[in-house]
Amino acid sequence: MTTSADNGDRTLAELMRGLGTRARAAARELARATTAQKDAALRAAAAAIRAGRAGIIAANARDMEAARARGLAQALLDRLLLDAGRVEGMAGSIDEVIALPDPVGQVMAEWTRPNGLRIRRVRVPLGVIGIIYESRPNVTADAGALCLKSGNAVILRGGSESFHSSTAIHRCLQQGLREAGLPEDAIQMVPTTDREAVGYLLGSMQEFVDVVVPRGGRGLIERVMKDARVPVIGHLEGICHTYVHRSADLDMARRITVNAKMRRTGICGATETLLIDRACLDTHYRPIADALVAAGCELRGDAEVCARDPRAKPATEQDWRTEYLDAVISIRVVGGVDEAIGHISRYGSGHTEAIIAEDAAVVERFFRDLDSAILLHNASTQFADGGEFGMGAEIGIATGRIHARGPVGAEQLTSFKYLVLGQGQTRP
Repeated sequence: MTTSADNGDRTLAELMRGLGTRARAAARELARATTAQKDAALRAAAAAIRAGRAGIIAANARDMEAARARGLAQALLDRLLLDAGRVEGMAGSIDEVIALPDPVGQVMAEWTRPNGLRIRRVRVPLGVIGIIYESRPNVTADAGALCLKSGNAVILRGGSESFHSSTAIHRCLQQGLREAGLPEDAIQMVPTTDREAVGYLLGSMQEFVDVVVPRGGRGLIERVMKDARVPVIGHLEGICHTYVHRSADLDMARRITVNAKMRRTGICGATETLLIDRACLDTHYRPIADALVAAGCELRGDAEVCARDPRAKPATEQDWRTEYLDAVISIRVVGGVDEAIGHISRYGSGHTEAIIAEDAAVVERFFRDLDSAILLHNASTQFADGGEFGMGAEIGIATGRIHARGPVGAEQLTSFKYLVLGQGQTRP
């Protein structure tokens, strides 16, 4: 494992400023790169990942062994694990990014003023993006690919638990850049596990880094939002809800709820709270609860749930505010859509909510009155993912209201500038 002392006599500040200087130079070159050049680099990177699968898995095995020895939680171990399928999934996500339209240079709007000036709003890269993440080595590939497609240079700072995995993946990305004749400095990885590197990136790199994207647990994201001296794109936590309305089809409600909670419990789009209408409690609760328990889920319920189901543990006030990232779900009985909306508005994190219902008017009210980044009708909250949205990949879900919202893909990693075309006009 590399430390700052392993980088010759350079101090951490010199190391980080070197990354920033090279990233800024690479960003200027990338902004001029053609779509063909960027896609060629991505194709070569995907090929390198596939060819290097054995080496990536071997590097991941080192990380997994160390993580188990440190007693990492099962949810974090699941995020860290790479197998043949997940390595192919990383390469496949890069393939999907290649297939996306290049956002750089897209004309967002165009109009002509009465004085004859023609104005265009055109997409441009953000510049240099710093991405700080924890135990998901696949973020290395996804973030590198999306930043490259959108013409941005990126400085990656993965967690120490995924250091060897991320390093192996990063080498593949740089091989792709090299083969396409693009600067390898377009995708850099902080070559140290020194925790002070994160602080320096957040607080002393504003002349080099234009935006920071955190990807990880609440502690990491809180620190980034508190300490960053540049804009942050991301979300604090994913307290996602599934609401079963009295008009819901029972079989659909059962299948969706189990998938939303149990497909992968450790992702930010996993449902943490189930809301169910009192009017369908007799018909819908038991089949849904039985399916959840059969899938290995622990139930925590309000007084009405606990009164009818001895398997449910009493939910506390804190349960409604908890992102479990585990096989645990809190369940509350509500008196209708307005009460469901009230609960979500009070306890939700603005990430993703789903309604299962056949009543179109209720669905419309749910969509209108909730302001979460992603709202779904008759579908699992686990679809809260850039790949499922057709973005190829994502580097996170944004719950803020400025710039990006929802899955952050290539298009969300751009800003815009105005091009004004005249014929000699002067302002009176």
